[in-house]
Amino acid sequence: MADEDLRETVVSSKTLHRGRVGDFRIDTVRFNDGRQSIREVLGHPGAVAIVATDPENRVLLVRQWRTAAGGILLEIPAGTLDIVDPVERTIEDPALAAPRELEEETGYRAGSWHKLGSFWTAPGFATELMHLYWATDLRPAHEDRLGPDEDERLELVPMPFNDALAAIERHEICDAKSIVGLYWVARLRAAG
Repeated sequence: MADEDLRETVVSSKTLHRGRVGDFRIDTVRFNDGRQSIREVLGHPGAVAIVATDPENRVLLVRQWRTAAGGILLEIPAGTLDIVDPVERTIEDPALAAPRELEEETGYRAGSWHKLGSFWTAPGFATELMHLYWATDLRPAHEDRLGPDEDERLELVPMPFNDALAAIERHEICDAKSIVGLYWVARLRAAG
């Protein structure tokens, strides 16, 4: 099948709600053959997620309540990109957001950063593009430390890296960004 036969063109869009995290909208799309359909979309500015490993081969994880999941999840630190200009809908640079989120959620700063890549979290209904980083050379942020957002309750859980991989297998880490990030770093380490 040719790319043109798969392409959908948005012919109209209606925003139902404009929220802090994103916009909820209904898009009407037209296929190449002229038929139309409806797409429900969460317009999201994107996010960053960080696999932060220390010299003792531990990964910094956070435990927090996730209302959408109905429980506490164990995750790598992450956060939504700020909207810099609400009129133009421009978002902050992920490379600037990642250090901020690491410090806010863990109390650590990193001396070395490596961008692993980016991936769509739920492309069937959301525009969230997750930017994944590996942070090393960690040190506690004492002076002018950034803390968690006002609406966040987090518990820092440093865990041996191999224990974190085993926690995935036991379904104790079941968050997609954390699974992707931890396996990605494990693959890079195995490759040398």
